[in-house]
Amino acid sequence: MRMVIVGTTSGILIPELPRGRGATGAPEADSAPPPGARLRPHRPGHPSARAAVRSAPASRLRGLRLLHTHLSPEGLTEEDLMDLLFLRLDAIIALSVNPEGEPVRWQGATLAPGSTATAGSPPCQVDEPRPWDRTAADFAARAAEIEAALSALPAAPPAGLDAGPDAGEAAQNTCAGRALLVSVAPEPRPVQEQRLSELAELARTAGLAVCGRLIQRVARPDPHSILGKGKLAELEVMALRENADILVFDGELSPAQIHNLADITERKVIDRTQLILDIFAQHAASRAGRLQVELAQLRYVLPRLAGRNRALDRLMGGVGGRGPGESRLETDRRKVRERMTRLTRELEKLRRQRGLARRGRRGIPQAALVGYTNAGKSTLLNTLTRSRVLAENRLFATLDPATRRLRVPGEREVVIADTVGFIRNLPRELMDAFRATLEELAAADFLVHVADASHPDLLQQIASVETILEELGLHGVPRVLALNKWDRLPEPAREELRGAFPGAIPLSARNGEGLDALLRWLERELALKRAMPAPADALAREEAEGGGVSLPGPEPLFPLQ
Repeated sequence: MRMVIVGTTSGILIPELPRGRGATGAPEADSAPPPGARLRPHRPGHPSARAAVRSAPASRLRGLRLLHTHLSPEGLTEEDLMDLLFLRLDAIIALSVNPEGEPVRWQGATLAPGSTATAGSPPCQVDEPRPWDRTAADFAARAAEIEAALSALPAAPPAGLDAGPDAGEAAQNTCAGRALLVSVAPEPRPVQEQRLSELAELARTAGLAVCGRLIQRVARPDPHSILGKGKLAELEVMALRENADILVFDGELSPAQIHNLADITERKVIDRTQLILDIFAQHAASRAGRLQVELAQLRYVLPRLAGRNRALDRLMGGVGGRGPGESRLETDRRKVRERMTRLTRELEKLRRQRGLARRGRRGIPQAALVGYTNAGKSTLLNTLTRSRVLAENRLFATLDPATRRLRVPGEREVVIADTVGFIRNLPRELMDAFRATLEELAAADFLVHVADASHPDLLQQIASVETILEELGLHGVPRVLALNKWDRLPEPAREELRGAFPGAIPLSARNGEGLDALLRWLERELALKRAMPAPADALAREEAEGGGVSLPGPEPLFPLQ
């Protein structure tokens, strides 16, 4: 017997439990409930066994069995089975008693072993009710069977592979963690599946192994935990079966939803914005990139700071300790705002340096490569200019803009810039923080919209980029659509795209196919630009970017070749 808990007719309070079998941390039987423990109300006769305080991310059973009494003739309830699942108990047993307090019968349940449970089977194995004096049951053997099934799950595969239901095979390598992808939205299932495919690419880029996906179509998500009780149970069963330790939600979660989900599942919970910010933090190489990522992270974190324990009580103020003073939460928020102010000032200095660098290129036409992330912009820049800019088959491989000189037919030169890739529903924090980087787009005379012609979601990606360009006020800049990776398409698909985008330039950045047509387009645009006078507002913008200084500026952050 580990502990004895006395509750009320409406519920029982369970203190903090050990993290797993053989772990330490369980309080003594006579210890007081930990601070913050709470009692979840239920109907009389249906006591709750939900733990009040959660511990670290889970992967195994706790090595505990819960035996509790029911003051009614009913056996195990849905609440009991939910407690069995989310507390990861070896077994849960309900003993019903009559009004005189005498035992009548008992009923037990265990989790369904992962090796035999299927998507359509119940998550728990519930026994038939038995008389109270018939206690023959081997719960230890059943717990060992469940543990063996969970322990037999494969280790996380490398970041480039999926596992579990996404791949049907597993590797034995380890990575940053095993992630379940979750989509809760009003859109149809095919649309959500496409979005989860992109989320899976983001997860792999961040170093996670995708081991499963869960989709729920709802008109309005649950404001408390975004998922209903039934889907939460399904998610927990899937997480146990696939040995997942991270839950990644498509879309943006509120601070309360993240806290509630982490409290219920005992796993790390992140949303799409957090995942993108983590990728940016991994890939930021230059000083400007690191500053921009940190600023974006602080803007995301600031509204999510919340006090959840007594450590955030107000500090005493005044000479003699009078007044409420400033709370720890307010202190944290003030420090974050001060850091954001310093970062903004440093980025402003870098912006002026880039303005001076652009003044040195005055008179040379500028073009910028824009497009969805992983569309092949860096590869196209390398092929056009014979450069060695980092180009990898992953999302957001390029965060810092790279500029190179390009000679076009007619013995003319143009400065071409590779910029950070866009993505659907680009987080506002990133849009604001990367204004300095996106200035290369504002200074461009022409835009080359590079799209992955072989991507199944091509139309949506093109629409997302066009929307972002319009939000940046660049809808009036001359641009052309370059359908990259043309060599991967069969002829029927090519004919369809030619009809859908008659003005687009099909090309392959890898083998050079179609680059002549792109260079001829740049030559025509350069000829039109020479025939038109430069607008006065463009000259004024260049002067403002240089800060009105006529002295030579520092070395460019992005040197030309």
